[in-house]
Amino acid sequence: MPYEPPTHTVERSLRATTGAKIIAGVDEVGRGAWAGPVTVCAAVTGLRRAPEGLTDSKLLTVKRRTALAVELEKWVTSYALGHASHEEIDQMGMTAALRLAAVRALETLPVRPDAVILDGKHDYLGAPWKVRTVIKGDQSCIAVAAASVIAKVQRDKMMAELGIEHADFGFAANAGYPSPVHKAALEERGPTPYHRLSWAYLDALPQWRHLKKARSWADGNVPEIEGQLDFDF
Repeated sequence: MPYEPPTHTVERSLRATTGAKIIAGVDEVGRGAWAGPVTVCAAVTGLRRAPEGLTDSKLLTVKRRTALAVELEKWVTSYALGHASHEEIDQMGMTAALRLAAVRALETLPVRPDAVILDGKHDYLGAPWKVRTVIKGDQSCIAVAAASVIAKVQRDKMMAELGIEHADFGFAANAGYPSPVHKAALEERGPTPYHRLSWAYLDALPQWRHLKKARSWADGNVPEIEGQLDFDF
């Protein structure tokens, strides 16, 4: 299916309206997986022309995505990855885990960004970062698209390595998401050491339900997220 290539429109808008010079595109992968970490990539691209075929990682074949990630890692001005482990997700919930992974990525960049373009509707990053959220930013914004591809390829590689000792779960193919192979192995063998044990899938597995962990924020004391720029794009 044809798609419009991403642009620097949002970056240019942020430069004009906020004075930001260094702008990072941020995207995550692994939010809906049952196993493994959630991974966030922060990428700074400047206003250079993007490599041919850049778009949301989910719209690319595995072969094309893998090759493009190698090209992007050399092309971007800088990039960094941040992870929040399955234990951290269980402990604090996904919103806080996403923020933790994003902060780890942003703070690993060689230069601190003046502003951040965050894929999606909700700002899970918050203060002190200056954030512009963009729905489908991984399709429309060059920096976010670059972050999307790098994050996906790096996490897939990580999950394949974690899955070597748990071949029945098919992590190399499903990256910890609930594929039929993954579900069948989970029902028969129970969770691996890399599974998120606060996830609802355990409710449907009576023989393993005793392993489910209660989230520490279940009392409703969820950290507030602040700092989103007060204008829409």
